Amino acid sequence: MILYFSGTGNSKWVASLLAKKLNDKSYDICAIDDEIDLTQEKQIGFVFPVYAWNVPEVMLKYVRRMKKQDVFTFAICTCGADCGKALKRLSKLYHLDSSYSVVMPNNYLIASKIEDLSVITKKIADAKNEIDTIASEITARKKVYRVHEGSLASLKSSIINWGFNKFARSTKPFHVNKQLCNQCGKCASMCPSKTIELIDGYPTWHDQCYMCLRCFNHCPKNAIQYGKNTENKKRYCLDEYL
Repeated sequence: MILYFSGTGNSKWVASLLAKKLNDKSYDICAIDDEIDLTQEKQIGFVFPVYAWNVPEVMLKYVRRMKKQDVFTFAICTCGADCGKALKRLSKLYHLDSSYSVVMPNNYLIASKIEDLSVITKKIADAKNEIDTIASEITARKKVYRVHEGSLASLKSSIINWGFNKFARSTKPFHVNKQLCNQCGKCASMCPSKTIELIDGYPTWHDQCYMCLRCFNHCPKNAIQYGKNTENKKRYCLDEYL
């Protein structure tokens, strides 16, 4: 069983592709209402994006509630470049036999621009090859730690991540361009943190969210903005490049 959390779709794609190669099943932890019975599983995997060089809070909370199983376990984090000590932090909560990082296209577009098409397509192609290798190693029950931690990994995964969770998850900069918004409600229905509420047909945000940027990147009209500098930015949707 593969348990995943995904914001804009990178981690979902990795989890789904890996599950297919392993003849396994993948489950979105935000869509699970009841506790899953893991007692009959032969392997348990976790897939998630790195947020500020660490594990997203939603995944940490889910793993803390899980009962430990004596089976082969692995985790994969998706990242734009490096992932700090994210996998080692997760392993302290739930023992991991193997850990991996998979580089995927950048989707944190409130603070950067979308990458060139050539960069995106190469990252996806490289990720497919890496998933093939990971599937073979998991099948063989190899114990692997192939994680690109990057420079200053401990600092990034502690102090910078603390700052991200403390200050950068405010929803105040989110707003909607009502001239573009078609009131489809997709943003509210797909929000994994359930922080978006429709008022008079338009989205409003409660105090904090996961900062997964699903609403921002997947709005069909690019009506959702963050701050003052995102109006003309191209959004990221993985399906456009597959």
